[in-house]
Amino acid sequence: MPGENLSREEARERAALLSVDGYEVSLDLRSAVGPYDGDGPRTFRSVTTIRFRCNEPGATTFADLVAPGVTSVALNGRDLDPSEVFDGSRILLEGLTAENELVVDARCAYSRTGEGLHRFVDPEDGEVYLYTQYEPADSRRVFANFEQPDLKAPFRFEVRAPEGWTVWSNGAGRQADGVWRFAETKPISTYITCVVAGPYHYVTDTYTRTLAGGGTLEIPLGAMCRKGLAPHFDAEDVFLVTKQGLDFFHDHFDYPYPFGKYDQAFVPEYNLGAMENPGLVTFREEFVFRGRVTQASYESRANVILHEMAHMWFGDLVTMEWWDDLWLKESFADFMGAFSLVGATRFTDGWITFANRRKAWAYRADQLPSTHPITADIRDLQDAKLNFDGITYAKGASVLKQLVAYVGEEAFLEGARRYFKRHAYGNTRLADLLSVLEETSGRDMGAWARAWLQTAGVNSLTPQVLLDARGRIDELAVVQEAAQSHPELRPHRVAVGLYRRTAAGALERYARAETDVDGERTVVAELAGAEAPELVLVNDDDLTYCKIRFDETSLATLRAHLGEVTDPLTRALCWSALWNMTRDALLPARDFVGLVLRCAGRESDIGVLQMLHAWSESAVVHYAAPAWRETGERLLAEGALRELRRAEPGSQHQLAWARFFATTAAGPADLELLRDLLDGKATIEGLTVDQELRWAFLEPLAAHGVADEGTLAAELARDDTASGERHQVRCLAARPSAAVKAQAWAQVVESDALSNALTEAVIAGFAQASQRDLTAPYAPKYFAAIERVWAERSIQIGMDVVRGLFPSLQASQGTLDAADAWLAGHRDAAPALRRLVLEARDDLARALRGQACDAAADAG
Repeated sequence: MPGENLSREEARERAALLSVDGYEVSLDLRSAVGPYDGDGPRTFRSVTTIRFRCNEPGATTFADLVAPGVTSVALNGRDLDPSEVFDGSRILLEGLTAENELVVDARCAYSRTGEGLHRFVDPEDGEVYLYTQYEPADSRRVFANFEQPDLKAPFRFEVRAPEGWTVWSNGAGRQADGVWRFAETKPISTYITCVVAGPYHYVTDTYTRTLAGGGTLEIPLGAMCRKGLAPHFDAEDVFLVTKQGLDFFHDHFDYPYPFGKYDQAFVPEYNLGAMENPGLVTFREEFVFRGRVTQASYESRANVILHEMAHMWFGDLVTMEWWDDLWLKESFADFMGAFSLVGATRFTDGWITFANRRKAWAYRADQLPSTHPITADIRDLQDAKLNFDGITYAKGASVLKQLVAYVGEEAFLEGARRYFKRHAYGNTRLADLLSVLEETSGRDMGAWARAWLQTAGVNSLTPQVLLDARGRIDELAVVQEAAQSHPELRPHRVAVGLYRRTAAGALERYARAETDVDGERTVVAELAGAEAPELVLVNDDDLTYCKIRFDETSLATLRAHLGEVTDPLTRALCWSALWNMTRDALLPARDFVGLVLRCAGRESDIGVLQMLHAWSESAVVHYAAPAWRETGERLLAEGALRELRRAEPGSQHQLAWARFFATTAAGPADLELLRDLLDGKATIEGLTVDQELRWAFLEPLAAHGVADEGTLAAELARDDTASGERHQVRCLAARPSAAVKAQAWAQVVESDALSNALTEAVIAGFAQASQRDLTAPYAPKYFAAIERVWAERSIQIGMDVVRGLFPSLQASQGTLDAADAWLAGHRDAAPALRRLVLEARDDLARALRGQACDAAADAG
């Protein structure tokens, strides 16, 4: 058998053969606690009964199960020999009848990688916490099933757990005779079933709504986290956003929430942001803030809550047939997250964050050699795992925003309403969505879908301005270009804004026109005769998905007056465009850094400010000429400290600048200030150095050899928690020592002893921009090791290692050649592994082009 990597063709064949009537899953999790002396992995008992029909009696198929061992398999009352039918990932099923019952008794393994049933031991109090994470295909690590999204079925779970624990699943549960039994679910896919178990801190509330047709809808709400995080858990804000979201989606979807209760679990060592399990959404526990954070963090959490809630309809109620159409849930949830954030919560500037942060992710992904259409070609599960990317999420959401501008908001929402009612509890493809949108909008969605969903790449839009003798616009046109690799030109509904400085010096819009851009050049007739602009902003208000370019006058205006742009969305769009130009080697990195240093101190939007911090640091680390890099680092540190001292005491801007100063600090005086702030020898008015900020200050001190192992051990004693352990592990790996780097490398490449979270922490500490010489010897070791790592480790850990340890800081032609040599010599390597290396190689080539652009600016 071909093993764990289920192909699309196998899934189609099995879906054509089978219909699943229901699952009964019994888990015994009492082995999660207590000592364990076994040689292999710690295991639990999993007994699954599947009732299913077969369209071709006598046919053969297989069930999925990834487990250390199987005790028994019975098909239609006939015992099968596990040694003959189970190969470690599949159970062979021969001689099927029209109606079948499969019973599998297995020993499944607890996970330390965040895949399957993850087991976490809290170092603070020794308590054990469990949760499941399955997408795209890890429920088979917990119970036997048919692991593909289009074989939906109702599920009944029962769980035996250690005394004193509480257990949650998708349905409402109750304990009797030592067993937790849960209500049967609606028909759902295997990957969104869920179990959470342990001594979690649990808070409850209720959502109540009067339905339009009469009657009352009551949804029990719950929110949970580890006991150690309970003092920091602001469940009331989680519930506030949850209720606002439920109101919004009920108002707009006209389909009541279909899954009964609504629990939200914030769990440790989570690989994702969150997962939309119906009735039991799981989140990474970092959304429980242990220290002071900016409003951008609260906005991000609210957005994720709403994103997952949108999935209850887009994804859980109506599910894609196969992972080709993953966008049918992720693009919609990403769009609806921002849409509801602005429409229902206090975060009314959510579209600014979307334009600045989410689209940056999409633009990067769409320029990689691995870019793909939003409707992708997903051959197997490894492809599926890698397609949870900026194309599927952020580009898809951006395209949906364009679609709303194209068909109108009401037509879009009415299409969604018909889609839910027509396909409830079923599976869909692209054509199913397009048909309802054609009904509601009256537009031909086929051409739109071909241009936007079935082609890859990002277009650039550049204004061309011709003035007449009076200095007014004679003609303003928008020129559309595409990359040679993806030459598709698309229809864009855009707004074009004209900006001039006022008498007070503010740069403000004085004219705007919406138009349909199609083809290579589109004249915007409505703006003819307008006064000459100092800045032309194509895609004003961020209606479409494109890279914005500027004419020479507009670029000169931004270089001199970007800080005077009064509208925050306009500023965000300009910053994003300038960052794209830097990445495209059209703007020298030092020029971008200079703009940040001159203008970022006046940025009112905290999310945009924090993005500028990240971009400017990346500009220096990756895109600046090596000869200027040290100067750039010094300028950023000086600018960060200057703005930190200038910021309003106690403000979130002050906190953001403090964190950025820690990121950029390198000189002796900067490091001494960080140490004095930690020791209380120095203070900055209004700045509280809480535990999370202490660790932020300690990492650069460790990386520059100021904080040694003893200092970090003392800090862990002060913060002896799971979060503290992750911080300490990262700081330990950051120290500037060859022995430290060798140990860190061995921990993640040669051993699988660390959990997913600690592996991630070691990788983050290992690669320090100030330690290029120390990590240079690991470039050849990386290329020698990655194929073995990919074969031996879980796909999540494999992805973390291959992405995180790529020698991107060794930005030279030699490293590029080494990547090319590996790709040439490993054409038969796993396609998913090749994709990761190809992406990292492309980032490196882009960095080298940026460095050449920056060096040319110096020479000029």
